[in-house]
Amino acid sequence: MATILITGAAQRIGLDLAKHFLNKGDKLIITYRTKHASVNELLELGAICLSCDFEQSDAVEKLVEQVKSHTNELSAIIHNASSWDCESKNPDFNSLFDNMMNIHAKVPYLLNLALTPLLQNSSDEHSDIIHITDYVVEKGSPKHIAYAASKAALDNLTRSFSAKLAPKVKVNSIAPSLIIFNDHDDDAYRAKTLKKSIMALEPGTAEVINGIEMILNSNYMTGRTLQLDGGRHLK
Repeated sequence: MATILITGAAQRIGLDLAKHFLNKGDKLIITYRTKHASVNELLELGAICLSCDFEQSDAVEKLVEQVKSHTNELSAIIHNASSWDCESKNPDFNSLFDNMMNIHAKVPYLLNLALTPLLQNSSDEHSDIIHITDYVVEKGSPKHIAYAASKAALDNLTRSFSAKLAPKVKVNSIAPSLIIFNDHDDDAYRAKTLKKSIMALEPGTAEVINGIEMILNSNYMTGRTLQLDGGRHLK
């Protein structure tokens, strides 16, 4: 039985990923910022659910202590916590940039360092760190400049930590573009977004789950990024 930590697992991709591991019988620790009804659902399924607001200066320190109180080993850390804030919605560019860098780069950086002993303690041949980055790492984004920069920093951390923690710990990234629409996305937005990739489809969260399973099952892949973008770079 694997012991897995997922940050930001109360909704969307993180939630489906959490259910996937629980259905496999793994021991699961998740973090959430907002207690959606899904958190109670995960608790009933057996997950350890930890409230964590990464905007608080001591959030990582408290989380590390909580995780250590529940386990002395980790099979994997999946960094899924994210924010989609952008310049058009937040005119305080100074705080916007800091917040993006904090949630997408600083928090994974600190957690990886602090929880390395638990990853090293895993009884598995290899343990894993998986960063969820974004397609925009490759191209940039004029509408989400701070977001894109912070995800690019996370992408770079993948290579640094893979070199630092090998051979016991494998460190890889998954870089998705569209995976699932939001309920409030209108038909015009959906049609426009689908045209951005040559596959022209909404693949669903199973695409990310399958990608993560592929990485976890590999004994040889580290310091790499799995692109899940429907061939968007070819448009």
